[in-house]
Order: sequence, then C-alpha cells, then structure tokens
Amino acid sequence: MRHQHAVIHHRALDFWSARAAVLVIICLQLLVINKLSFGSRWLAPTVEAALLVPLSVATAWTQMRTQKAVDHEHWYAIGRLRLYIRRTALVMTGVISVMNCGSLVFLVRALLEGRAGAGTTLLVDALNIWVTNVIVFALWFWSTDRGGPPTCGLVKRAQADFLFPQMTLPDREIQGWLPGFVDYVFLAFTNATAFSPTDTLPLTQRAKLLMMAEAMISLLTIALVAARAVNILA
Repeated sequence: MRHQHAVIHHRALDFWSARAAVLVIICLQLLVINKLSFGSRWLAPTVEAALLVPLSVATAWTQMRTQKAVDHEHWYAIGRLRLYIRRTALVMTGVISVMNCGSLVFLVRALLEGRAGAGTTLLVDALNIWVTNVIVFALWFWSTDRGGPPTCGLVKRAQADFLFPQMTLPDREIQGWLPGFVDYVFLAFTNATAFSPTDTLPLTQRAKLLMMAEAMISLLTIALVAARAVNILA
C-alpha cells in the first residue's frame, strides 16, 4: 500500500505547476506600470521569492526522499518537512493575496482622486491585477481542497470542498480521479469571468467564501477599473 506522503512524488507536476504559478505572479508584479504597491516595487517580489526558493528546494528534497524512504523514520522526517512546506506555502499565498488586494485599492484610490495615469496603463495594470487574482485563488483552492496537497487522495469525496464533474460520473475508471492544479486554475478562471460557479460547485463554507472573495475582486477590477480606463481612451 502506498504511503500517504508518497503523493508528493506521484503528483510532482502539480507541485511544480504551483511553484511556477508563483513565479508568474512575481513577474506580473514587476510589470505593474503605476505605483500600486506597498513600499518599493521590489518589496513584494523579494518577499515572495525569499519564500519560493526554500519552498522549491524543500519540495525537490521531499520528492527525492519519497523514492528512497523505506521505514517509519524516513516517512516521519518527510511528514515533518511537508508540514513546514504547507505552512510556508500558505503564508506565501497570503502575502500575494494581500499585495494584490493592496494594488487594487491603490489603483481605485488613484482613479477616485484623479491621480491615475493614462488609460492604456490603467488597462494594463487592471489586466495584471485580474490575472494575478485568478492565479492566487487557484493556489488557495488547491491548497485548501480536502486539506490541501498533503492529504490529496486520502480524504473521502464526501469531505471535498469542490464537486468537479468527474466526481459525479459513474464510470469505474475514474472513481479514483483527483483534481490537479490545472483543474483549480480553470475553476478560478471561470469564477473570475462568470462571477459564479460554472461546472464545479463549492460544497463547504470556506470554498464558498473563497469563491465570493475572488468574484468580488474580479468584479471590482473589471467593472470599476477597466471600465474607467476604457472611458479615458474613448
């Protein structure tokens, strides 16, 4: 029987996709045109990179250790490190969320006070904030569903936070199907564009609150900021 921590090796692509998503967010933050960040432009990317680098190293180390683990002590060491990895990942996701919301607040304030730049730059920054919002909530969904990656595949479907279409099909070949990081990216994208659940339904209160928060940020970005930028261009 496969050990519970072996999931970090067997679903390695999901973990590295999530790390790559954070790297994309860092690049997006550096591309913001207007001054829409707390302190220096480099503050948020530097903090996130400082968390991402050791997180990536720890993830690579645990993936290699799961291939060689043979006794309880090995699995115990891996489990301890995975706990720290999860906590660090949640802190990093929280930092990104705060920074992105702060950027949106600064942009809205600039619009209301008439200090915003040209319409083109507003469109670019609004799109930047919107894309970052999609990615960061994909990270939240992935990190919280069924207790997050550490318990992926161990929690019963009845305790899932989201109901994916594959989970409703009777086919035995997909009875053991588990959502991957890309599935959560799609969920975050559709929620940010439709402002409501589409093919995937939230089942728990925290899932509903997360989807509400993402939809609210997306709606504010599109309806207020992007619309104002279009008016300036017109």
